[in-house]
Amino acid sequence: METPRHERTGDLAGSSRDTLDELLTVDEVAALLKVTPSWVYEHTRGRGTPKSERLPHVKIGKYVRFEARALRAFLEKKCRVA
Repeated sequence: METPRHERTGDLAGSSRDTLDELLTVDEVAALLKVTPSWVYEHTRGRGTPKSERLPHVKIGKYVRFEARALRAFLEKKCRVA
């Protein structure tokens, strides 16, 4: 059995999944929540939506990404309030 590349070379990119949460795309979040991607985009914008109602997200250039842990915490908070 071969040793993984990141263990042989000390490459951090190969082991980043172990230490960092994977960022989710709009389509992945939409599928998880069973809503449309346009709904996800709508709930990341500030237009008329209170900050407490917006989905937690990260902008990377023109792309919107979501941390699974932050999204889960947001949903748990919403479930307790409702």
